[in-house]
Amino acid sequence: MPDTLEQKIARYGPRLYGLCVRLCGSRYHADDLYQETWLRVCGSIDRYDPSMSFEPWLTAICVNCYRDSLRRRRWERFIAAFDDDDSRDSAIHSVAADDHSQENAELWEAVRRLPEKYRTAIILHYFRGYDVKELSGILKIPAGTVKYRLHRARELLKGELSDE
Repeated sequence: MPDTLEQKIARYGPRLYGLCVRLCGSRYHADDLYQETWLRVCGSIDRYDPSMSFEPWLTAICVNCYRDSLRRRRWERFIAAFDDDDSRDSAIHSVAADDHSQENAELWEAVRRLPEKYRTAIILHYFRGYDVKELSGILKIPAGTVKYRLHRARELLKGELSDE
């Protein structure tokens, strides 16, 4: 018997919320992303193929919601001519340490500063354990592009961390 939506939320919710926090860099935006992801899951559950693993499908929805929220936020800032770099920086620094130690704070700060496409690939690959093929499906890009983004992100991180 397949899991109900409530059971799926109980099973996958904590990992999904952790991913939301990592992607957004603030609990405020993570809460919105988490809720939006589950709303989209509810609206598209009829398109889910039960023969496939649920978590990569859920992750793909989350990443798409995240991208949509970035577009909305950019557009809102453009329209309002409001530069919120200071509030963004304070939100990044207010994020709790979750599952990483203080020794890794410098690494996490460097990851947060990566461009979105590299940050997403790094988080999903190294901190969520998705392989290149799974990332290709989640991000809807060729495997070669996934490999390039991971490689480029590592280069950027190495350069930034060696400077510090």
